[in-house]
Amino acid sequence: MHIVIMGSSIFGFNLASMLVTEGHDVSIIEQNEAKCNDVAHKLDTVVILGDGTNRDTLEESNIDEADVFVAATENDETNLMACLLVKKFNVPKIISQVSKSDHRDAFQEIGINIMINPELYAAKYIERLIVRPNISDITVLGKGEAELIDIKLGNGKHVGKTVKEVNENKKFNIVALFEDSEIVFPKQDTILEKGDKISILVKSHMATDVLASFNDDSIETEIFPGIKVDLYNPKRS
Repeated sequence: MHIVIMGSSIFGFNLASMLVTEGHDVSIIEQNEAKCNDVAHKLDTVVILGDGTNRDTLEESNIDEADVFVAATENDETNLMACLLVKKFNVPKIISQVSKSDHRDAFQEIGINIMINPELYAAKYIERLIVRPNISDITVLGKGEAELIDIKLGNGKHVGKTVKEVNENKKFNIVALFEDSEIVFPKQDTILEKGDKISILVKSHMATDVLASFNDDSIETEIFPGIKVDLYNPKRS
């Protein structure tokens, strides 16, 4: 996955560091030369000295091949301008840091996929939303040992089965269904249908394999490219 991050603030740097560790192709755009050199020494990734609101700089980052663009500067206006320009490159997922809540409407107007208040949401949360695109929300439980993941069923082997049958896999458990955005605790004989939104409880170290099995089932995503999630209040989705 090719990810372009504009800005090497604490949030941007931490996010880039985690994505690089995961083995993703990351390009960082930073217009402050000192910060640019510092990041280049700390991370094994491409760091471009330039302005992310400049088309030439974006093209240098191979934005036309990007799967995700993250505007991570601490200036909302700069982030908004960059996102507007990036939309012209048809990047599938655009994420922006938004520092002031009264600026959210402007980002929503141009159709930004995800907005982040970094004071409320850790980079790790955003990293999981990026690398696991077939989910609509994650809640990390305990000290990170388990995750509660919301997904939406498409056509696949789980459709038509009962909750009891699916839960016998011993890798995850269906703990809730959503009906008209309301949580319903499923009975063991509840039959899963295409389009059902479910919550599964899975141990973190098994989450990648579990989600891969759901990918084979053609699960639809709610944040990519469907419903947009405002991370000031992710439960609105």
